[in-house]
Amino acid sequence: MGLETFPSRASAAAPHGTTVDVLVQKIRALIRDRGLGVGDPLPTERELGDYLSASRNTVREALRTLKTYGLIDVRPKVGAIIVDRGVEAAFDLLSANLDVSIETFADVQGFRRIVEVGIGDAVMAVAAADLARLDELNAAMRAVHGMEAAAEADFRFHSALIGLARNRTLDEIYRFLKPAVVRLMLLGKSRRPVIDGTFQEHDAIVQAVRRRDRTAYAYLVSRHLEYGAQFISATDATAEPIGG
Repeated sequence: MGLETFPSRASAAAPHGTTVDVLVQKIRALIRDRGLGVGDPLPTERELGDYLSASRNTVREALRTLKTYGLIDVRPKVGAIIVDRGVEAAFDLLSANLDVSIETFADVQGFRRIVEVGIGDAVMAVAAADLARLDELNAAMRAVHGMEAAAEADFRFHSALIGLARNRTLDEIYRFLKPAVVRLMLLGKSRRPVIDGTFQEHDAIVQAVRRRDRTAYAYLVSRHLEYGAQFISATDATAEPIGG
């Protein structure tokens, strides 16, 4: 749907403030009207100017204001993308203050179990190319060097698994939870057998999906999400960041 045919509610209310402030409000209203979310691109400066009857300079200043608020980011060859730096910063703070205890582990992994097991029906219907992508990400995790890189690769595998549900809200929730989840995923990653064990458990999950075995998938995901608990008691939570 083009901007010219999209119904605008931006003019329904009477925005107040400077010309730039008014345009910021109109752009935010346009985002709501179009149902845009994190990761979606905004129209170009020219399109916004034409649609909202504003000069190019005013549009540029409004976008700069939105970027300052942490609502958009401007990327080369892409343009303005909707982000949410405020939420990301909050989760970064949560991760920094996260105590690595069996209670914390149970809470985070319990949430992940509800989600990752819950998407089982959707995952059973995926194409071979999707499973090949999971295989690639799993292999990449075992090939990296360093526990932080291994934890990041582990997260990418699970993010891709969540992505198979084709649900943008779930994708965004996992993205926001990344700092806390990666910190837990670091549990035991300094040991080679742990990375190999994680690889094997990922592989078993993918093979269950290939067989369209929903029961095995649920069991293997649940077991996998308990894997890191064995390392908590041996870890000093006040030392370097760790994860599950």
